[in-house]
Amino acid sequence: MAPAPRRRALRSAARWTWEWVKSLAVAFVLFLVIRTFAIEAFRIPTGSMENTLLVGDFLLVNKAVYGAQVPGTAMRLPALGEPHRGDIVVFTPPHEPDKNYVKRLVGLPGDTLRMVDKVLYVNGEEVPEPYAQHVDPLDVHAPGMRWQTQHLADTALRLSYRPTRDSWGPIVVPEHRFFVLGDNRDDSEDSRYWGFVESTSIKGRPLFVYYSFNPRTLKAVPWLTEIRWDRIGGGIH
Repeated sequence: MAPAPRRRALRSAARWTWEWVKSLAVAFVLFLVIRTFAIEAFRIPTGSMENTLLVGDFLLVNKAVYGAQVPGTAMRLPALGEPHRGDIVVFTPPHEPDKNYVKRLVGLPGDTLRMVDKVLYVNGEEVPEPYAQHVDPLDVHAPGMRWQTQHLADTALRLSYRPTRDSWGPIVVPEHRFFVLGDNRDDSEDSRYWGFVESTSIKGRPLFVYYSFNPRTLKAVPWLTEIRWDRIGGGIH
């Protein structure tokens, strides 16, 4: 039988280990709850939102603002607000439901949208877009945009409709759907090509950039040598 001091030391070590395990378990559960219902990290992998968001930006996304989805169910928690035109949103696109995209919401249910020579019109009014970037002067015909034919405001245009990247519509956004565009308009895979975003697919709204580095460099360990200090902590608009 072990001496009393040793037994006490063993019991103390066991209690300390148990308390440490409980603390880790509680921290892990809290992390899962926060990540599922409140805040989640997101990395920008493409340049579709330049220069608003850059490749290598890491964001914290507010999932509670539009009502987080309860995992494994179709239920959502009560929303703190509704999506608005101009919001930058994180969502799962209809053609890649296992991925997260980030774009700017430009069309609400019932809106009539049209683009003419890169200029966006919503319900007949030109939309000022100081954040939009246009780098390619040559328009591009995209056969994949023919899906818009079923949503034209004027059905008489269906036979002659030939949408391009920079000129399309007018189309009407259906109920419970949204239309999104990347700020880097000439290099963005967005609603123009694959359609509307369902309201239930919108996950949240980015809060701020918590870390950023330039991955487009030949330098070693860019996540240390190419940190964009001026972007860290910056808001997203």
